[in-house]
Amino acid sequence: MPSVRQVLGAWGEEAATRWYREQGYEIVARNWRAGRGELDLVAATSGVLVVCEVKTRRGTSHGSAFDAVTHDKQRRVRRLAMAFLDAHPTHRGRRLRFDVAAVSRDGSVDVLESAF
Repeated sequence: MPSVRQVLGAWGEEAATRWYREQGYEIVARNWRAGRGELDLVAATSGVLVVCEVKTRRGTSHGSAFDAVTHDKQRRVRRLAMAFLDAHPTHRGRRLRFDVAAVSRDGSVDVLESAF
């Protein structure tokens, strides 16, 4: 049985996926795993491949969702993005962008493009 945290995370990833689709992006992958890491969302549009780290928060007592993407987390996501490109060479040649999507308790999605 999934934990409350897992359910909340899946709900937030679905909200972020909807946001990207509404903006005209193609969803390339969700929850892509390599080794001990995972990319939450990979989307594409006209020459750009977007790797999005999704953070869902019930409140702000532990800081903002954007604050949760530390330098260590950024480094892990970049490394996983390179592994994704190695596994999916058809996406090479696109500009790579790293976004962070903050999903609020009310379901609103705030995307910081080129976050790192």
